[in-house]
Amino acid sequence: MASQPIRELDVVALTADLPAEGLYRGQVGTVVHVHNPDTFEVEFVDNDGHTYGLTTLRGEQLLRLHHSPVAAA
Repeated sequence: MASQPIRELDVVALTADLPAEGLYRGQVGTVVHVHNPDTFEVEFVDNDGHTYGLTTLRGEQLLRLHHSPVAAA
């Protein structure tokens, strides 16, 4: 099974630390814009709904999260 592309409104997790942005591996964000197939604008929001990060990331820096079962490759 081919991997699904990352799309707008997908929930993603960081795969690497970005200390200059104040973001760290494992933090969860939402894709708010797809610039091209491998470049995404991702917003990071706390539990109170306040944005604490908004940055452009490459696909290799992200792990798309799933909320339902996914068939194994």
